[in-house]
Amino acid sequence: MSSSSDFQQDRHSFSGSPQKWNDFELPGDTLYYRFTSDMSNTEWGYKFTVTAGHLGRFQTGFEILKQMLSEERVVPHLPLAKIWEWQVGVACRQTGHQRLKAIHLLLKIVQCSAQRDCDLTLLKPLWQLFTHMENNLCHDVTKPGILLPLHRALAELFFVTENRVTELGSLQEYLLALNTEDHLHRCTAQ
Repeated sequence: MSSSSDFQQDRHSFSGSPQKWNDFELPGDTLYYRFTSDMSNTEWGYKFTVTAGHLGRFQTGFEILKQMLSEERVVPHLPLAKIWEWQVGVACRQTGHQRLKAIHLLLKIVQCSAQRDCDLTLLKPLWQLFTHMENNLCHDVTKPGILLPLHRALAELFFVTENRVTELGSLQEYLLALNTEDHLHRCTAQ
């Protein structure tokens, strides 16, 4: 098996019993294989399974979903509500670059969806993270305000989302859903 038709790149050869076969990865989207029998046995041959990417590989899922959300003709056929719910969960659980990528996908979904596609109240944990980051930035007035990548990503997500719900006429409901009663009382007192 190889990733090139001349069997020179990423070549993997197997012979004998199934125990001698190992899982392996090939780059790209094409697999070339050649089966040769030495006629020493009367068995039917070999069976193998090809799987695109790896289940659980974040980068693979991110790239596929990003591409699908970029295709205008594909978006109407996607279950955006389910994807939204799943992606918000990913953004809440992950850290580092994976969280940034999940937020990037959330931003793409907000930009291409109708209001009914996304339960925006699911953003509440991310809103709390964002407001916590905002409060910490405001308290340290001695340092210049350089925003961390996560802070910038969340700021953009909530800015775009706020503009989107304003267009749809549901800004008040959205803001009420994201905030706690305690936070609303503090804002009113200020």
